[in-house]
Amino acid sequence: DENPFQLDDVQLAAYRNRHIGFVFQDHHLLPQLSVLENVLIPAVAEGRPDDATVARARDLLDRVGLSQRLDHRPAELSGGMRKRAALARSLALDPPLLFLDEPTAVLTPQESTRLFEVLVRLRDEGKSILFISHKMREVMEISDRVTVLKKGRSLVTLTRGEYNENKLASLMIGEDQIPEWQKSFRTSKELALEIKNLSVRNDRGLADLDNFNMKIHRGQILGIAGVAGNGQKALAEVLTGLKEASSGRIMAGERDITNSSARGSYIAGIAHIPEDRKSIGIAPDMTVDENLIMKNFTSPSFRRGIFQDRAAIRRNAAEKIDQFAIKAGPAGNPVRYLSGGNIQKVIIARELSENPAVLVALYPTRGLDIGSAEYVHKVIADGASNGMSTILISEDLDELLKLSDEIVVMFRGRLAGSVDPETATREEIGLLMSGEVQT
Repeated sequence: DENPFQLDDVQLAAYRNRHIGFVFQDHHLLPQLSVLENVLIPAVAEGRPDDATVARARDLLDRVGLSQRLDHRPAELSGGMRKRAALARSLALDPPLLFLDEPTAVLTPQESTRLFEVLVRLRDEGKSILFISHKMREVMEISDRVTVLKKGRSLVTLTRGEYNENKLASLMIGEDQIPEWQKSFRTSKELALEIKNLSVRNDRGLADLDNFNMKIHRGQILGIAGVAGNGQKALAEVLTGLKEASSGRIMAGERDITNSSARGSYIAGIAHIPEDRKSIGIAPDMTVDENLIMKNFTSPSFRRGIFQDRAAIRRNAAEKIDQFAIKAGPAGNPVRYLSGGNIQKVIIARELSENPAVLVALYPTRGLDIGSAEYVHKVIADGASNGMSTILISEDLDELLKLSDEIVVMFRGRLAGSVDPETATREEIGLLMSGEVQT
């Protein structure tokens, strides 16, 4: 049997080309297969994999840090782990051209440096690398040539020496207006949320959070750094009522919300910007108007007896579209037609509609352009000025250093340490992220 995983002809064709290795922002892993089987797909496309091929796949997974996850299905992995599995698969046939979309999103600064060393070595060996990134620091460090894209068009291609960070940013922004904001330094001593010895177990009985402790004060922006898969997603889900704790307590002021439902957490004043904005943050086939009231659609403000008040829902949408500068297109269009940045604005508008006490933001600017990312930063900074606390979980250290009042680092479900963003270095945070030091 040359097709042991029962891939159809389209799937086989997608993996048969030895010339280009792809790692997309959407991982494209097959959900019915294990991690190891997904990495073997390119070999399956050419015939049944032999022992040597399986050994190479295991070696690739070990190199990307997934040697303990061989039998897991993609749904059991964090977004970062799925990206690493996709990277291993792309290397399976040793392609001459490697296409990378945001490849450092789940890496520490030290790991990014090592990856860049590998990419430079591959380039020197004659391989071509197409590297897509929103992180200006990476573009400046790794690129021999840079092409700037805007609204689906290529603006200009420049070679090293012809560009700097300011020039690239100016080209990317163009005539767009970048929101202006200022960081508040008025953090209160009043606790908004306290986590005490919190443990959360996954479906396999393993600890995603292990005796985790953390405090956030009113009006504070608390940044959380860490390689994806070290408990950040579990933390966000248990705080927002999407996952139950196995032990420990979560206190919102005087209220114990340890095992509240998602609705209970919302009532307690906790809002949520999820990691996957398209599959979790929105109902893609519903309209923008409907998505904006998903958390309070039972409110008398949007009902007329037993029926929805369509006029009130439309007025609410018009107000939010104007307030949050959402480019929503024609009324009645499904929200999935919007750009990533505008989908994120819809989520933010909905989550902030009830003036929450705490915002749990999980990778809120991932995949957004500079203008959209700055808009998200403004919302968080303005919220802090008005007393809203934000737990900002991000893989972008520049973002954390710019926004946070304090940065804590997670490693294997525990708090590895905390640093002052005014004095901390990227290398110091990276060592905490890797577990090499703890404070």
